[in-house]
Amino acid sequence: MADVYSLGHAMQLHALIIKTRNSHHHYSSPGHSFATNAVVRAYARSERPRDALLFFLHLQQHAPLPDHFTVTFLLASCARRCAASEGRQLHALAHKCGFKADRHVQNSLIHMYCSCGQVDQAAKVFDGMANRDVVSWTSMIGGAVEVNRPLYALRLFDSMQSDGVTPNDVTVVSVLGACAEVGALSVGRRVHQMTVQARLDSKPKVATSLIDMYAKCGCIVCAERLFEQMGNKDVYAWTAMISGLASHGRCDDALSLFHQMVDVGVQPNERTVTAALCACRSAGWVTEGYRIYNYMHRFGLRPKIQHYGCMVDLLARAGHLDEAEGFLRRMPIEPDSVLWRTLIWASRLHGEHDRAEHLMTEWQQLEVNTTDSGSYVLIGNIYASMGDWGKKARIRESMASKNINKLPGYSRIEVDGVLHEFEAGDSGHPEAHKIYEKINEMMEKIKLEGYHPKASEVLLDMEDNKKVLQLHHHSERLAVAFGLLSTNPGEKILVVKNLRSCEDCHTVMKLVSKVYDREITVRDRIRFHHFVNGGDIVRKSRARSHM
Repeated sequence: MADVYSLGHAMQLHALIIKTRNSHHHYSSPGHSFATNAVVRAYARSERPRDALLFFLHLQQHAPLPDHFTVTFLLASCARRCAASEGRQLHALAHKCGFKADRHVQNSLIHMYCSCGQVDQAAKVFDGMANRDVVSWTSMIGGAVEVNRPLYALRLFDSMQSDGVTPNDVTVVSVLGACAEVGALSVGRRVHQMTVQARLDSKPKVATSLIDMYAKCGCIVCAERLFEQMGNKDVYAWTAMISGLASHGRCDDALSLFHQMVDVGVQPNERTVTAALCACRSAGWVTEGYRIYNYMHRFGLRPKIQHYGCMVDLLARAGHLDEAEGFLRRMPIEPDSVLWRTLIWASRLHGEHDRAEHLMTEWQQLEVNTTDSGSYVLIGNIYASMGDWGKKARIRESMASKNINKLPGYSRIEVDGVLHEFEAGDSGHPEAHKIYEKINEMMEKIKLEGYHPKASEVLLDMEDNKKVLQLHHHSERLAVAFGLLSTNPGEKILVVKNLRSCEDCHTVMKLVSKVYDREITVRDRIRFHHFVNGGDIVRKSRARSHM
């Protein structure tokens, strides 16, 4: 249908349809049906998407069943509102109306379920389709990425190619997002080649996604090259590059680029400011962080929870704990669990155990019904570091009573285009026996370089020798061992970890890079760590004293 009706036109048609509802020209009249669908579609695309359903329900009192256009527009309304319950009812209505095999309706159902986070329901529709087009595949791939199932998204993309369906720019953006999430550099490079051949690489969203993918897959030089080659850079491209530089520890470059962006007249958005504040946080630039935070109003922006979080983290890491706590308590919005645990952990790191204890007590009183596993784990670990095993046990009992599970830590490594995932102590990999033999070899070699395990990193009530064994089997060490086994001498190793690495693993990676003469890059949930010849080559830039 042509996009010819604005919301104002739709409301006029709405009034006309209601006025003539006693006539006999509803869906039986092609013109009336067109007008009805125009109203539903206009409401679905407006700031009042629920009115599409309300209008449809009112009309159903006087009209026969809808056509497939009506159903697709109503499903779009549900997708925008994440209204899964209403979407399921429309799914049943579509079957009743005989649209079960209609590809447009099926694609709309996939999009609706994915928008509501119900990817498994979307997959049932998708798997039942006899004839999938690029929209079907793209909706499923995008939905998988949105609910943080990047490996599933990449498997879908492989199947899409096997089926001979050519991806479009929207598909490519989602696939590159999946590659960025898991560190699938070789897949990302293959997609990049496809975009060049299909002449999609010049599209702004594709170009920005390529920059983001290369930065998150450890190839910041490739990201910079693409950024420099871009013609008209929008705020999203600038933000992706600033964020990438910050995550690689190149904080001075990140802030220089931020100021360059402002100088050329590109208005920062909320994510741009977050990226700039992250650079300040990583480098410990308190004054610079305050300046950027205080300049937000100049860009027409109001601080959100992520900006407050960056400031609290910046101050806390720098040891300005009084200032950080005051900042948290003066916030005009309620601090979330992440902010509380940021301040609690920093208090512990800086040796202010009394502050950490009273903050933990206050957090537990405020967040009595929280299901945030990270905060419980943090508090339990702090009690363990203080030797208070009784309180740690009570934290674990509280988690069990609320059915809260600890987020498992894992590390991923890509070898020959295949992703391998490891958890701590993992024995499920086909090469497990060889991997653990390699671990033992690694530990023996780095001991000759002066390595001494830091058993205190394992916050469990057990003997030190068992703690050391736990350390040796951390997920990133298993991934690196597999990388050493499976790649050629001198080849770079990239490991992506979903949690922060412990201090002992950081030491091990430095020594392994020296002993095996390998460049090892570990991306944890905060930033990249580049280990070369026994050192972490990510260094803080010079201190900044001016904007």
